[in-house]
Amino acid sequence: TSPFTFSKLAGCTLFITGASRGIGKAIALKAAKDGANIVIAAKTAEPHPTLPGTIYTAAEEIEAAGGKALPCIVNVREEQQIISAVEKAVKTFGGIDILVNNASAISLTGTLETATKKVNLMMDVNVRGTYLTSKACLPHLRKSKNPHILNLSPPMNLNPMWFKNHCAYTISKYGMSMCVLGMAEEFRGEVAVNALWPKTAIHTAAMDMLGGSGIEKQCRKTDILADAAYCILTKPKSFTGNFIVDEVLLREEGVKDFDVYAIAPGKRCLRREVSAAQEEKKLSGSQQEGADGAKVKTESAAAKPSGPVAETFRVIQGAMTEEYVRSTQGVFQFELSGDGGGTWHIDLKTKGGSAGFGKPPVTADVVMSMSSADFVKMFTGKLKPTLAFMSGKLRIKGNMALAIKLEKMLSQLNSKL
Repeated sequence: TSPFTFSKLAGCTLFITGASRGIGKAIALKAAKDGANIVIAAKTAEPHPTLPGTIYTAAEEIEAAGGKALPCIVNVREEQQIISAVEKAVKTFGGIDILVNNASAISLTGTLETATKKVNLMMDVNVRGTYLTSKACLPHLRKSKNPHILNLSPPMNLNPMWFKNHCAYTISKYGMSMCVLGMAEEFRGEVAVNALWPKTAIHTAAMDMLGGSGIEKQCRKTDILADAAYCILTKPKSFTGNFIVDEVLLREEGVKDFDVYAIAPGKRCLRREVSAAQEEKKLSGSQQEGADGAKVKTESAAAKPSGPVAETFRVIQGAMTEEYVRSTQGVFQFELSGDGGGTWHIDLKTKGGSAGFGKPPVTADVVMSMSSADFVKMFTGKLKPTLAFMSGKLRIKGNMALAIKLEKMLSQLNSKL
């Protein structure tokens, strides 16, 4: 009997950029234990003077772990190298099931301190490289039974604090995240596209260079991202369009001891920038499935709701007209977290329409998840729905065309709210 009979990624082919070391290699080794095929798409063929590992040493480790390895020299700035590696992968393993866009360039410098060649490097590797590698793999991914693209990029938070100290780097990483937004919707039902980001600093060779001696004591091992990636890549392709933080996901999967991931157990780790929506996410209390398939906290319905959210729905109910119902023909459900949160609805399909606390009288066409505070801002014109969606503050599941119709109605209601 094969030792990989019950292994979820057995026989799957993963194309991983930047897999010769660090996070990319950790994800590769985790999959290799299942008996997966790994395409190591990275630049380092000859030993680097300061960075450990090459595509060939990584291949040896992958084979030793139980997988099959195909080392390919790939600089993601060179489209032809990407295409050649994809063709070689398909010829060797018969297809591609998973793409991990891990290769990245980093320079945490201010605008005046960032040389043009560094700007070009970050944009070429992070944004263009991710886009072109995805483009090259997608025709083959669409033939897989459970295809995934996973980008190592952050939830998008448009707070200026994440831009001011390293504007070029943030733009480039958010470019990778925007690939998730666009491709998840473009290939919905065909290929899952998600993003993964660490909650804390991760110990890699790059972190050693950035942080200097002793920085590793404030970092976690790459294992935490490998475990989180494995959870994502073994989910069905319907799990798509999510911006996932490693610790948040693993807690939901039942992991309780995170000291096992620490380089120095018991010490506080450096935090990485993540979106406020993900950072504030709680795992206690009543749980309900949200727009991104994740669990969001909902408030008890025992007490009659009051406050800004309740007042907003009261005004919406009073402003409803038959014309709104006739022209919209949609039912909207809101899953709100925070003060005055819970499940709310706007029914613009049933005769006369309705708005208020609780689930709608009929199945919702659109489910929107966000914080109560952002909901009030959105419905009073202080936060544009498009910006809320692009920044990760608003998550939408269902009919996007109806969601756009609701946005148009909001612009007419703003004067009354």
